[in-house]
Amino acid sequence: MEGVKGVFEASGQLQVILGTGIVNKVYEELAIQAGISNTSKEEVKLAAKQNQTIFKRAIKTLGDIFVPIILAIVASGLLMGILEGLCNVWPSMAQSGTYTVIHLFSNAAFVFLPILIAISAAKTFGGNLFLGAVIGMIMIHTDLLNAWAVAGMETNAIPAVSVWFGLYDIKLIGYQGHVIPVIIAVWLLCFLERKLHKVVPEIIDLFVTPLVSVLVTGYITLTIIGPVFSTLENWVLWGAEALVRIPFGIGAAIMGALYAPTVVAGLHHMYNAIEAGMLSMSGLNIWMPIATAANVAQGAAALAVAW
Repeated sequence: MEGVKGVFEASGQLQVILGTGIVNKVYEELAIQAGISNTSKEEVKLAAKQNQTIFKRAIKTLGDIFVPIILAIVASGLLMGILEGLCNVWPSMAQSGTYTVIHLFSNAAFVFLPILIAISAAKTFGGNLFLGAVIGMIMIHTDLLNAWAVAGMETNAIPAVSVWFGLYDIKLIGYQGHVIPVIIAVWLLCFLERKLHKVVPEIIDLFVTPLVSVLVTGYITLTIIGPVFSTLENWVLWGAEALVRIPFGIGAAIMGALYAPTVVAGLHHMYNAIEAGMLSMSGLNIWMPIATAANVAQGAAALAVAW
């Protein structure tokens, strides 16, 4: 039909692509003529989710968490690139007050990335955004040693405390540069919050629910979730970097070959966690340039077919 830009099947749904603006008008008229009730976007998402596997739901959740904060990361990354480019042209700029101020802007999103992720995760999991932010703040609290500053320290110089009635010790290190522990912690917060809202009497719900949610989640996060999942995340990041760094471009070729099928399958959102982890840990995202090359190659193939 004229005006229809495409048709797509996903999770048992037939999606007719019309484009921004037009779609709302067509949908309203369709609802009137077909005699159907309006369905919210969230209800449609929920219906689609029921037809997905657990793995696909997990990948979709990662996308829902990371996509909203991409703008913040892009803004910071572009500022960083522009600033360093100007310093290459005018080296003296690095000593100026302007450089100091703009540099503060450029790395703010990366310094406080766990808080951004926590807020977005709380929204995705249906919890209170501000309680989610508190969990993110706890994980990078100034009373914890900055994770980036620990690298050059002796192990016995890192303060530790005994937890779970002396069962084991944990080191008081922040979670700057980590992504997965934040998501797991906020999921636990939202789970507890929903359960408490159901069982706590309304007259004390305002006080009891946030208190218990933050107390329990914070303690479990710093004593179990953080140590365990930060280690697992480091293994994943090291594995991804090791793959890309296989000599003679072999690793990059493997990664590029895997990238396109995962996009077609809708699984590419899982790379957001890898990219955010790399940016937070080292400031270098060596994954996306290869993914970008894969996208450019697909564009070239499409152009060749069109030609």
